[in-house]
Amino acid sequence: MKQLSIRVQQIKPSATLAITAKAAQMRAAGRSVISLSVGEPDFETPQSAREAGIAAINSGFTRYTDVAGIPELRQAIADKFSRDHGLEYSASDILVSSGGKQCIFNFLMAVMDPGERAIIPAPYWVSYPDMVKLTEGIPVIVPTTAENHFKVTAEQIEKVICHRCKVLFLNSPSNPTGMVYTAEELVAIGDVVRRHPDLLVATDDMYEKIIFDGRKFATFAEVNPDLKERTVTFNGVSKAYCMTGWRIGYCAGSSALIKAMAKIQGQSTSNPNSIAQKAALAALTGPTHALDEMVRTYEQRRAWLVSAINAIGGMHAIMPDGAFYVFPSVEGLIGKTTASGVTLADDVVFCEWLLEEAGVALVPGTEFGAPGFVRFSYAVSQATLEDAVSRIADAVKTLK
Repeated sequence: MKQLSIRVQQIKPSATLAITAKAAQMRAAGRSVISLSVGEPDFETPQSAREAGIAAINSGFTRYTDVAGIPELRQAIADKFSRDHGLEYSASDILVSSGGKQCIFNFLMAVMDPGERAIIPAPYWVSYPDMVKLTEGIPVIVPTTAENHFKVTAEQIEKVICHRCKVLFLNSPSNPTGMVYTAEELVAIGDVVRRHPDLLVATDDMYEKIIFDGRKFATFAEVNPDLKERTVTFNGVSKAYCMTGWRIGYCAGSSALIKAMAKIQGQSTSNPNSIAQKAALAALTGPTHALDEMVRTYEQRRAWLVSAINAIGGMHAIMPDGAFYVFPSVEGLIGKTTASGVTLADDVVFCEWLLEEAGVALVPGTEFGAPGFVRFSYAVSQATLEDAVSRIADAVKTLK
């Protein structure tokens, strides 16, 4: 279609959504399919948030709000940063958007000029590179290894920085690996950033509340307070409070940058959903017992799943620190032949075969910039996980 822009032709659809759609088609055709591809908690939105949403509707809170979000929600988010990380922001330093993805897109639109570069450690969340491309920026992908727990080092970042680098992405706990940066690792990265005064840090903390083994979460600006003005911290209520469909994300940064990002938002979507903002306010200021129970459950599923995956020949997983993903290598299965004579050339073909053969949907690591791996989401019941792993193990046994 000649009318389509070069910009839109450079990006690809979300792999996770595409696989989910394929699984839905198979179910509609009568197939039994287990999807471990979606990054969505399998718990309910907290009761306090649901009630606040209903109350907002019943009270007529259904009009436009401030573009950047209602003042009381922005203040609650500022209070959250102070309480959790000792970071002091005013309400004017906070932007509320229609999901964390819109926050990141607003940020990139506000800071990136054509030809400027964004450093993205791989494995990465699938949307980072394509959002950079939409701003006519250039993604600079920095591969990491399982041996280093999929975490980029300060030395790796130093090697790729040039005068055109504008943004460094960090994601902890990581989607897709579940790995968490320690405070010491973030301090070392801060030492590199400090030497490059034009570099901004975009830290995606969406999974910060889902963390295991008694770890203490640290965010970049918390351990590098002198770099706070050059850092934008992204978060939201989707994962911790099981509110994916409510579409509320938020971020904190310098007031000048937040104002610029709000200007972008004002000319694209305007304010986030008024009802969802009230629900998010209740979630952020309400009881946390549901969150605590969810984290305990995920911690148990994680341990079981890693052990079960490692019992399958040709697959190997390391223990993640947080989120609800396991990211095992399937290198031991690449090159094998299926019963129908198809060679599993790579992780993409492996996932396609597994969906057809076993009715289990996973996301290939290639989509995250990590060929030879696959992503499991364990945001499903234990019984569903056990069924899925049993199907995978049986299917793998048929390979030659």
